Amino acid sequence: MWLHAEVDTLGDIPRYYARHCPERTALIDGAGKLSFGELNAISDRIAAALAARPDAVKHVGFLGKNSSRYFQVLFGAAKAGWAVTPLNWRLPPAELAPIIDDAQCSLILVDRDFAAVFGETASRCRQTCEMVGFDSSQTDDATLLSWLASSPSREPEPRIHPDDTVALIYTSGTTGCPKGVQLTHRTFAGIRLCEHLEPALDFQDGDVMLTVMPVFHLVGTGLSVQALYNGAAVSLLPALEPEKLLKLIECDRPSICALVPTAIQMMLDHPKAKTTDFSSLRLVMYAGSPISATLLKRAMAEMKCKLMQFYGSTEASGALTLLRPEQHDLQNEEKLKSCGTPLPLIEFRVVDDQGQEVPDGQRGEFMVRGPNMFRGYWNAPEASRAVLKDGWYRTGDAGYRDQDGLLYIVDRVKDMIVTGGENVYSAEVEQVLYKHPAVKTCAVVGLPDDRWGERVTAVIIPTSNEPPDAAAIIAHCREHIAGYKVPKEIRFVDSLPVTPTGKVQKRTLREQLSATGA
Repeated sequence: MWLHAEVDTLGDIPRYYARHCPERTALIDGAGKLSFGELNAISDRIAAALAARPDAVKHVGFLGKNSSRYFQVLFGAAKAGWAVTPLNWRLPPAELAPIIDDAQCSLILVDRDFAAVFGETASRCRQTCEMVGFDSSQTDDATLLSWLASSPSREPEPRIHPDDTVALIYTSGTTGCPKGVQLTHRTFAGIRLCEHLEPALDFQDGDVMLTVMPVFHLVGTGLSVQALYNGAAVSLLPALEPEKLLKLIECDRPSICALVPTAIQMMLDHPKAKTTDFSSLRLVMYAGSPISATLLKRAMAEMKCKLMQFYGSTEASGALTLLRPEQHDLQNEEKLKSCGTPLPLIEFRVVDDQGQEVPDGQRGEFMVRGPNMFRGYWNAPEASRAVLKDGWYRTGDAGYRDQDGLLYIVDRVKDMIVTGGENVYSAEVEQVLYKHPAVKTCAVVGLPDDRWGERVTAVIIPTSNEPPDAAAIIAHCREHIAGYKVPKEIRFVDSLPVTPTGKVQKRTLREQLSATGA
């Protein structure tokens, strides 16, 4: 069943290809191409540098955009028995510092573009953080090489257990407090097995995966690791910029790419899309939200490739379900709203509040089980127990299964908003809004948006009868949270729909706002 019997841990991936085809291209970024042999060698040196450190908590942070350097650190950490924590570079220092403190990262590798941000972040941290700077645009990076120079050139040989955490990826919770998702070597091996048994995820000789999604998301890290495991090259776009994305498609000739629907729309709307040669693309995967029939038909016509939706979570280390190319029924727009059916070895249940399975067509919460589950949240045993039970993971997503076995997400138990492929939790935004003196009561919801999938919308009861200043409230939010979390729309109201216990009924609120054209 396994593609490579020699690959037991994440660090075995570059080792395997360095032995069998060292000259094959592994990574492509602005600094050039890196072969599997070179990737194995530099990750050995990083592993040696990490193994020489006396840190009790072996978590190394990474602050930078997509680059080959991240994967050098990821595999180096894997070989040393460490875990890498990719930090969301879009967050302001006020949000980054608590994550670094929680992860207990005493060492952070920081791209030069974020040196100033890290300086302010470090001043907010409770612990001391050592910074190793690097320049992702340079292959021979003097600062990084200086750090490595004092370490042995030979790879360390620590005892790696399959249940050791190798990636600690932070995802917000319903309370707005970030939680570190612990992904182990066994977790990654499990999702590789599920994918290897899935006919729709077929890798071919010469494949190139274009990674656009940021590596601090599981999509950016997970799909790239999947490609490398299959011996494909990974072309890395630092961040989503439609013109650069189109240029990379022509330059690196990727055969597989993963995008959010918003990115597909932005790319195809760009004037240069009309002259871009998309012929290298065999498969475009999309996630984050369903795709409209109009955009889907346009993408198929202009890119002339297969499209496949996937639904998953960081806790599941990757995709849980796929709406495969053959399941895209262009004559049935309702079916296009489905997130598909499970991958091999993934078990799915739709349950009520008591944990009992509900009949097809009835809404409930999605629960999943498989060989790809995380080991729990770092430093948060109660949060782990709340979502893990007898091997099953409570996704927090509510939906139903139709008579054909297709699954549909209809609401989010966690009140999560998906805007432009980014996850925004309403409670997190509400906490910031309540700090503004003009806000008496508020609720944050996601409303349908043609461009973003959902737009973050704040509904506010003001503290006085004076006309509140929406621009000032938005400016206040920008000081405290990342730009994609800031409300794109603010509505002032006299009251909010609430339950008898005073809890805001967000589903009712969304329905009211949609009905009034908000």
